[in-house]
Amino acid sequence: MRIATYNVEWFNNLFDESGGLLDDTRWSGRQDVTRTQQLAALGIVFTAIDADAVMVIEAPDHNGKRTTVPALENFARAFNLRCRKAIVGFPNHTQQEIALLYDPDRLTAWHDPLGDTTGKKGSEGAPRFDGVFRIDLDIDATEDLISFSKPPLELGLRTAGGFEFRMIGAHLKSKAPHGAHGRDAIMRAAISNRRKQLAQAIWLHRRIETHLQAGEPLIVLGDLNDGPGLDEYEDLFGRSSVEIVLGDSGGPQLYDPHAHRTLTDRWANISTARFYIAPEKRYLQALLDYIMVSPDLTERNPSWRIWHPFEDAGCFKVPELCDALVTASDHFPVTLDIDLA
Repeated sequence: MRIATYNVEWFNNLFDESGGLLDDTRWSGRQDVTRTQQLAALGIVFTAIDADAVMVIEAPDHNGKRTTVPALENFARAFNLRCRKAIVGFPNHTQQEIALLYDPDRLTAWHDPLGDTTGKKGSEGAPRFDGVFRIDLDIDATEDLISFSKPPLELGLRTAGGFEFRMIGAHLKSKAPHGAHGRDAIMRAAISNRRKQLAQAIWLHRRIETHLQAGEPLIVLGDLNDGPGLDEYEDLFGRSSVEIVLGDSGGPQLYDPHAHRTLTDRWANISTARFYIAPEKRYLQALLDYIMVSPDLTERNPSWRIWHPFEDAGCFKVPELCDALVTASDHFPVTLDIDLA
């Protein structure tokens, strides 16, 4: 079984309001890339990874005017993909849905959100991901109310052979201080966003704990917009959201080899995303995308791969694929090959 996570930049721009593909020469939203070019590149990438299930981060919109599922299924049909059935969870308002595209011959998947529903006052513990989480972030005796702009997608899955497992697709809030001007304002916004992101990570980990304590096979995957040593504010809070989601040594932990290597070797050069920094005229690379598995799944011969066009030898030796990966998105797919009955 091959499981993938893939953040597709501006995927929504490639579809009309009925979910039809916009295969034309207008700009896609990606720098100097037309919609035709991005669609063709995505077709090459999705075909190459040939996954049984892809957690699509920044999937097409799901709102009053558009729906995610028809768009993704039309895309799969256009490129004759095995993973041709889509499922989405709670919608959001950020043009960045979380959806699973999967092969119905190999898997059955259903949206299965857990936790209590909440009102505006929220609740502690691990409420449902479309609710409000109450937590004191700065030990000031005043609880903060946290919500997900992109509620994680909780799924139950069953293989054709009958093996059942859980999956959570996540896209944690970016720490970028959008809209802030001046050094002090940027610092305040960055620290505030970091606090909110860590709170989301704590919320997510509390849900993860319930599955691990119950001994349920679990895969947590997506874009956490964070990693050990990624920015200067990490020391202020002691740890990254990735470390929180993985869990500490006091109990069962999730495992991702790329996160593990970066945590044990801060000089490790591992990346899943590549962004152009215009003022500096250079590219920034970062490890943002993960596939984390529960302890029981580490015994099923898991093998991870980052489809990086310049760091993965298999990608680099195929020029068409290398070019497609660069054109398709600013993130690269991460895959997990694992023995699931």
